[in-house]
Amino acid sequence: MSELGALATMLRAWRERLSPQEAGLPVNGQRRTQGLRREELAMLAGVSVDYIVRLEQGRASAPSGQVCAALARALRLSDAEQEHLFRLAGQAQGNGRIGHLVPQSVRRLTERLDDRPIAVYDAMWTLVSWNRLWAALMGDPSEVSERERNVIWRHFTGRHSRTVMTPSQRDEFESTMVADLRRTLARYPDDPEPAALVDELSRVSAEFRRGWDVLEVTEHVQATKSVRHPAVGQLELDCDVLTAQRGDLRIVVYTAAPDSEAETKLALLAAIGTQTMSSSVHNGAE
Repeated sequence: MSELGALATMLRAWRERLSPQEAGLPVNGQRRTQGLRREELAMLAGVSVDYIVRLEQGRASAPSGQVCAALARALRLSDAEQEHLFRLAGQAQGNGRIGHLVPQSVRRLTERLDDRPIAVYDAMWTLVSWNRLWAALMGDPSEVSERERNVIWRHFTGRHSRTVMTPSQRDEFESTMVADLRRTLARYPDDPEPAALVDELSRVSAEFRRGWDVLEVTEHVQATKSVRHPAVGQLELDCDVLTAQRGDLRIVVYTAAPDSEAETKLALLAAIGTQTMSSSVHNGAE
């Protein structure tokens, strides 16, 4: 059996074993099968139903690392199962490519700390996982493309952002992000993705080209962020960036000062979820 055929078989098996309740979905009426439907998996992973059908029939091209991460999150795969998924898709970890596998321990962190917005990015600052409150605060990331989930791409191509920056904050954000991307490019010289991102941004953004010419190397770390939400208004939040030991992942955590207005607004967002969100206003920048 080919790797795509084996991938199709495993995806069907993983989908059919996962109940809607385990996936956090409501169950309405009688179901002919206990597992997830294809349309439910597509919704959870943020891909089309047609793509899931073609994957399970072995007719689709191998999924990218970001799609593998989305499928692994939706199917709630173990670390070993995730590694198998990435291997079958030709995205094996540890071969000089940027990793997209989110370990179970990191996934549990994002799910259990559900009173704080938490997101996980890969080494190129592409969003690969998030919790419900992150989606409520920043907009649902599952409804945008892989490229649109990249922080650096969104910022330098002028995409809408719920993060409000002063001119000095914007300058600092741009310099640290460009410098961090340079560091990633050096860490993963055999991965074509960061080089392709640099080439694309160099073509479309004069601001990026100027920053790239500075030749700085640094990391993006703690900061205070102002987020303007369409339903609850502006929130002042502390933003901490943690690094996972495995996979060079960046875990972004937003917290509010105790008894602050922002803490009250986060609690409100936790209650209303994404029901008032619009897919067109996903921030993408942490």
